[in-house]
Amino acid sequence: MATADRRVSTRLPDFPWDHLLEHGERARSHPDGIVDLSIGTPVDPTPEVVQAALRAAADSPGYPLTIGRAETRQACIDWLERRHGVTGLTLGAVLPVIGSKELIASMPGHLGLGAGDVVAYPELAYPTYEVGAVLAGCTPVAQDSLTAFGPEAPALLWLNSPSNPTGRVLPPEHLKKVVDWCRERGTILVSDECYLECAWDATPMSVLHPDISGGSHDGILAVHSLSKRSNLAGYRCAFVAGDAGLVGELLAVRKNLGLQMPGPQQVAMQAALEDDAHVVEQHARYAARRAKLREALETAGFRVDHSEASLYLWSTRDEDCWETVSWLADRGILVAPGAFYGAAGKQHVRVAFTATDERVDAAVVRLAR
Repeated sequence: MATADRRVSTRLPDFPWDHLLEHGERARSHPDGIVDLSIGTPVDPTPEVVQAALRAAADSPGYPLTIGRAETRQACIDWLERRHGVTGLTLGAVLPVIGSKELIASMPGHLGLGAGDVVAYPELAYPTYEVGAVLAGCTPVAQDSLTAFGPEAPALLWLNSPSNPTGRVLPPEHLKKVVDWCRERGTILVSDECYLECAWDATPMSVLHPDISGGSHDGILAVHSLSKRSNLAGYRCAFVAGDAGLVGELLAVRKNLGLQMPGPQQVAMQAALEDDAHVVEQHARYAARRAKLREALETAGFRVDHSEASLYLWSTRDEDCWETVSWLADRGILVAPGAFYGAAGKQHVRVAFTATDERVDAAVVRLAR
């Protein structure tokens, strides 16, 4: 294959956030400063129980194992059972990873997919699903309808519930239908469940739950992150769990690449998963910010769709999303245009409620004006 052809086969979509720079500059020029609601990055302190665990594990001179500490993997299993009713996982069915984005982007390639394979994902979706497909040389397809695939089933299908960007929660009966559909066709099902504990008006379920999976994890993987639930975005703590055979395939590749979560972070991750108190406290903080912003947006003429979970309000004024972005930037508020997440989002904006209380209050005042 010629060099030019190789470049075409691995060409990535534009990095979407680069298109927001102009609006960010305008928002930053507001006399009272910017209220940045564009990226859902945590701003509250990392829980002390996690910080203490990291400090205690700071002396870590040796290489960590790619498979991870048994204690950390057991904490993942215990958390999934305690908080989400998932049963039947073994230590060999769990793999700690260096942040969920890295895993999502590398998943198709690390599972051996390539040219001729279709990777499907929701029509409104986190852009990294497409990036991972393109990097592996697969064909990316944004499609919500299973019937649209006909006899040509995708090699890998991504689910995302609760959704980024919409906050939509898929009901259990739909999740089970997708599991059954994928198993009938030999499609690998990977569920991105990073917002599972950020729910407000619904109760999301993991595809690994026995009511969804039928008590078997064959052909299924679930991706989890501690960035949102525990304010650990800077620690890059995540894990994948499910089909032990698929986890083994990922492990074999990652061993050769040296993709190892640092030992101190694994200890911190265990501490975070074993403590529920800080999750309850953080959930309450986000609930208060969400309520304030939602009321302010609706008073200012916005409609909020879905948004029953996740850390975002999927909002619209029934106009082009870039007009809405510009209108808000004039008021010093920066949000993400829905077009970042697919053509179906062209009339929505994603409003994160991860800013500090002070900045959320500032946004409320500006929207009232």
